[in-house]
Amino acid sequence: MAKRITIKSIAQDLGISHMTVSRALSNNPNVSKATRDAILARANELGYVKSAAASAMRGDATRIVGLLLPNIVNEFYARFANTLATTCGQNGLHLIIHLTNDDPQAEDRAIARLREVQAMAVVMVPSPGGGDLGAAHLRAMKVVQLIRQRPSIRQAAAVLVNDRDAIAQAVVRLAQLGHRSIGYIGADAGLSSGRNRLAAFQQGLATAGIPVTSEHMHTGAPSFAMGRDHARQLFASEGATAILCGGFEISNGALNAFMELPEAQRSKTAFVGYGDPSFYTWINGGLSTIRVPVDRLAHQTLAVLTDPDPADEAYFSFGAEFVDRGLPRA
Repeated sequence: MAKRITIKSIAQDLGISHMTVSRALSNNPNVSKATRDAILARANELGYVKSAAASAMRGDATRIVGLLLPNIVNEFYARFANTLATTCGQNGLHLIIHLTNDDPQAEDRAIARLREVQAMAVVMVPSPGGGDLGAAHLRAMKVVQLIRQRPSIRQAAAVLVNDRDAIAQAVVRLAQLGHRSIGYIGADAGLSSGRNRLAAFQQGLATAGIPVTSEHMHTGAPSFAMGRDHARQLFASEGATAILCGGFEISNGALNAFMELPEAQRSKTAFVGYGDPSFYTWINGGLSTIRVPVDRLAHQTLAVLTDPDPADEAYFSFGAEFVDRGLPRA
């Protein structure tokens, strides 16, 4: 095993005190330029890496940020992670990504691991039904809740999407095209986003003068399979002529069921997805959707992370947009 390079080993190599090396690596002005340059050059040559753990023990910020996402399969989470990682790097922050698969236990393990490396902050999409096992760890970090909020997480900023108007607008547009049997698939009431999106769908029905029909509204733990299975049910036994999705993975699953329809039925069925992955512009001349401002969410998250004096429970909301790429008439 290769010998670990430390401040003491650099000092021994150069024949100077380890305190001088430490001061030079910390850019202390009491070290002459010539000595500092020699120390930095030798440290780089040997491959010295500053210990984050040692810095944390001294009370220095580690500049480590955790990002907890359900997955990075769908384009929204992947793009958000890419944008946040890029901007974090540009601001001297190191991003560590953990995937929870919306599992509360996996979420707790990820939070504990972030505390082990003395992370300064965590950005998290709270898992459904998550408990308080990670609460003590979260109190030691700056917390930013993304997309969803969990009431038990205290003194946390929130970067959210206001999609109420966009969803209601989509329902009204479907009604204008003659669709009276509109199906909805979204997350259950255990998630704040699930409650809000279902309420927006019902608001749209009320505005369009369409009675709320419970059998056309399907909610549950969001996943690809959940979206696919409920969409199949809506298209088959319940006779929906239009479907609106209230979640990223749900939308991908429902789209799978939509593409399974016979061409004649698919051409007359209206599909409104959630999120706007690039391939949505390629299918059926372009799929209509609820577009979420991913990059704006990521940049606001970075602003919260780098704010030296953030307000407790700061709240930021960004509007979604209904994108109509040509919905068919009923």
